[in-house]
Amino acid sequence: MNTMHINWKQRELQLKIVYYGPALSGKTTNLEQIYAKVDADHRSELVSLKTHEDRTLYFDYLQLELGKIGNLTPKILLYTVPGQVYYEATRKLVLRGADGVVFVADSQPDRINANRESWENMHTHLSSFETPMTWIPIVVQVNKQDLPDALSESVIRATLHIHNLPIYPAVALQGDGVFETLKAITRNVVTRVQRVMTR
Repeated sequence: MNTMHINWKQRELQLKIVYYGPALSGKTTNLEQIYAKVDADHRSELVSLKTHEDRTLYFDYLQLELGKIGNLTPKILLYTVPGQVYYEATRKLVLRGADGVVFVADSQPDRINANRESWENMHTHLSSFETPMTWIPIVVQVNKQDLPDALSESVIRATLHIHNLPIYPAVALQGDGVFETLKAITRNVVTRVQRVMTR
C-alpha cells in the first residue's frame, strides 16, 4: 500500500505520522511540545478537535528541515488519535494511510492493560489495511518516566511483546524525549520512502 502523497505542482512530499496509544498517555502533550518549540515559519496552526474526554489533535502540516527527497520537499503531517474505546472508528480513520506510527505508552502501573489493549487495537487496524507490520515504521515512546512508580522500558517491552522496535523514554510534559521520538520516526519514514522512490 503506497500511502505517501506527492503534490507534483508544489513539489511537496506529504508524510503522515500518527501518534497512537491509550487515553491520556501523552499523545496530545507531545504535539503541544512540538508546536511550541518549532519555529512558526516551519509549522501550521495547531488544530484541536475536542472529543468527550480526550482530544484529537493534528497539524495541517509540520515542515521539518529534512532536505529534499528526489527534488521534493517533505512535509510531515502529525496526528493523534483519541484513546477511548468508543472512538474506535475515529482511530481507524486517522490511522489509515499513515506512513509511520509513534505508540505512546503510559508508564503508570495501573495503565498496563490499557497499553496492551491499545497496542493490540493498533495491530488489528493496520492489519485490516493490509499493511504488514514490518513495512510501516513504528517507534515506541514510554512516557511519564518521572513518576516514582513508573514501569521500566524493559517491562513495557515485555508486556507489549516488542522485539526489534526502538523505544524512547520520555517525560512529555517537560519536553524530555519528545524530539528524540519525533526525529526517530521521521528518520525511519524518510528512509523507507527513499527506498520506495529509488526502486
